[in-house]
Amino acid sequence: MNAKAPKSKVGSSAPIAAAKLHAPLARMLRPLVRLCIRGGMTFPALTQLLRELYVNVAEHDFALEGKEQTDSRVSLLTGIHRKEVARLRGAGAPVNAVPATLSRTSAIIARWLAAPEFTDAKGDPLPLPRTADGGAPSFETLVESITKDVRPRAVLDEWLDRKLVTINDDDEIMLVEDAFVPHGDDDRKWHYLGRNLHDHVAAAELNVSSAAPRFLERAVHYDGLSAKLAKRLEGRSRELAMEALKVANREANRALAKDKGGDYRWNFGIYIYREGPDGPVDDDADEGGAA
Repeated sequence: MNAKAPKSKVGSSAPIAAAKLHAPLARMLRPLVRLCIRGGMTFPALTQLLRELYVNVAEHDFALEGKEQTDSRVSLLTGIHRKEVARLRGAGAPVNAVPATLSRTSAIIARWLAAPEFTDAKGDPLPLPRTADGGAPSFETLVESITKDVRPRAVLDEWLDRKLVTINDDDEIMLVEDAFVPHGDDDRKWHYLGRNLHDHVAAAELNVSSAAPRFLERAVHYDGLSAKLAKRLEGRSRELAMEALKVANREANRALAKDKGGDYRWNFGIYIYREGPDGPVDDDADEGGAA
């Protein structure tokens, strides 16, 4: 399994003392450990996943240019026995795979939220008739602007079942306001969990590993707040965040129409977090009230 190694991806990274990683990793991993316990993923199962990922990352991301990545070097980098490395070479959970239905759904919704023919003067998604003459805006033309491999009626039936859209009294299709936020048993939330946390942590890792920060990663934070003010600031930050995401989506959608395409990807994400003395805030039990 000792294939020719690609060019090293981490050769220019600044050295990091392992001791400095302990405190930030403990804080970062705590909610993930909570998620694992809640989901029934035991410590041995997580350990096996980490063992596979250690070997996979060492094999592909720490290869030396022009040299084969050997079992011995992977063992040296990871601390995992060479026989175990030989068994695990090539393993590791993929981080970039996107389910086809998710990719299609996201692309259609993004266009509905961005393209001027499908939005009103304020940039909000228009209610769309099922079909229209002469190529006028409709749900059919929306879907067909993204894909012709799936019939618009099939997409509509799927979206109605998943409560992504509703039909008004004029028989127009309306996008549910939070259609792009997965709920309940929607499998999209697990894809976004992996992708968004991966991208945030990857940006942070590159920023601390490089001589100068390569990606924007900033936060506004205040401590010592009342529950009432913390809730009001969360509400306002949601408004600001959604507006920023809508603007970025519109500009990216317009630029995409003129782009020649390639192998790169881009992700612009925003997070908000509010915590009380007992941990993450449960609004159902929050007595702070709205401001």
